[in-house]
Formats: sequence, structure tokens, C-alpha cells
Amino acid sequence: MDGILNINKHHGQTSFSVVAAVRRQSGEKRVGHAGTLDPMATGVLPVCLGRATRVVEYFADMPKLYRAQIALGAATDTYDVTGRVTRRGDISRITREALDAALEGFRGLVRQTPPMFSALKHHGRPLYELARRGVEVARPSRPAHIYRLELLDWQPPLATVEVECGKGTYIRAIAHDLGERLGCGGHLSALVRLSYGPFDIKEAVTVGEVAMALGSGRLYPLDYPLQHLGKLVVGEAAEAAIRNGEAFIEETGEGSALSPEGSSHQRWRAYSRQGRFLAVLRFDRGTGRWQPDKVFV
Repeated sequence: MDGILNINKHHGQTSFSVVAAVRRQSGEKRVGHAGTLDPMATGVLPVCLGRATRVVEYFADMPKLYRAQIALGAATDTYDVTGRVTRRGDISRITREALDAALEGFRGLVRQTPPMFSALKHHGRPLYELARRGVEVARPSRPAHIYRLELLDWQPPLATVEVECGKGTYIRAIAHDLGERLGCGGHLSALVRLSYGPFDIKEAVTVGEVAMALGSGRLYPLDYPLQHLGKLVVGEAAEAAIRNGEAFIEETGEGSALSPEGSSHQRWRAYSRQGRFLAVLRFDRGTGRWQPDKVFV
């Protein structure tokens, strides 16, 4: 069973428990997810089955869209509603205009300090294990790309925002840092992922609907989330090389890959002339050869 399910994860479920439920209902042993969601978060969780588990790494560069509710006036140690309140502040003078002005500093390419309650590792140990013992260590800031950040509503103490962002972005860190910038403290009180790459919450199914989704053909094909990659249609000789994992020169290819030297694509989808998805390729500009990155036939 090869393909991808668009799951709408419910509040309280872990991403691991969703994978376990899909494995149990599908009978497929190879099951994995892209883009972990915290138990308090809901929304789109792509779950890959069979050979589709090999495309998980390509999800990393896809944009994600979130709707977040930020509670101002209290900071927590986890940066979200599940944590212990570490301080409180006055929000009586915070206006919508002040919020908009503060949010401006979070747009574009920014740097974030990961929360202590995160899965990042310090000397081989997850930070959250240290945090639970009351140990705090220095965490270097990391770049994050915020493509869009819009204030939807301000009903004190709750600010509702939509965030479109790239990989490695902590929405909890935005909530915490916003509270710090306003001087009142803040934390994430609710979060829903509305989309992840081509997967949208409007088409998502719940864990309880997995069996029905599998039976009705709502399993997305392996190449569905790879549309952001370039495309190359190859001939029979190149197809044979791909099947053997060998580099090749393709002079009769069709599609956008005809001029790979001038393209911004780092990876390409390869198809046979009959439309069969074959592999993900890299183009070596030094040798002019196509190198199979992952073969799916």
C-alpha cells in the first residue's frame, strides 16, 4: 500500500499515535508522518504509507499555514498553554495597532531561539528531558522564514493570527517572543495547521475515517507532494539507467528540465514516457549527468 493520507489530527493526539492508528487500520507496516504536531495542536498531518515513507524528507521545504491563538499577559516555561506560568503582565494598554506594530518584526527572515521544551538535542539528549529536570542550556538562535503573518482578531487577552512559514519555525516561539516584545508575556493557547504544501485541512480525514478513506481511494500518489520539484520525462535508455540507480545523460527529455542549468530546482521528478513516476533526480552541472536520488520502481 503506497501513498499518502491527509490526516486532520485532533487535540490531544500525538503524531506517533496517529501513525500507530493508521498502521493498525491499513495493515501496512511502513508508516511515517511529515511535520510533527504537538498534542495540543490540531490540523493537517500528512501520513505516508509504504514506499511513500521515502518522500518524507522532501516535505521539509514545503510551506505551512497555521492559525494560532496567542494569550497575552502570561508567559509559560513551555511557551504554550500546557506549561507552568513563569510571569504575568499588564495588557490593559495593548491596542490592535500596537499588536500590528509588534508583529512587523516577526515577518520575513528572522531568527528564533528554540524552546527548551522541544525535541532538539543537546549532547545527544532531547532538550525537553533537560527542561523537565529544571535544567536550562544555551540554545543558539536559528533562521526561520515567515512568509506571511496576519493579525485576524484581538479580543483581550487573545490575539488570533495566521502564519505562513518555512521549515524550522516554532509558532510557540512567536507567541513567547511577541509577549516579550510587548512587555507583558505571552504563550500559545491554540494552534491548527491549515495546510502543509499541497495538503489542505478541507480535504483532510480524521483517524476514525482512515479505513473509509483507504477504501474510497483517498490515498494520494507518491509524487503528489513533489510538484514543487522540476519534471523530466525520459526515454527507455534513461529509464533503464534509473532502475539500476545509474547516472545518465538525457538529450531527448521533455518538460521544464530541458534547461536544468538555468533552473532553480535542486531536485527533479522523473517519469517514463507512459507517465509512470520513476525517481527523484539531481542534475550534476559539472558532468551534465542526471543522478538518481531516490528510485521508486
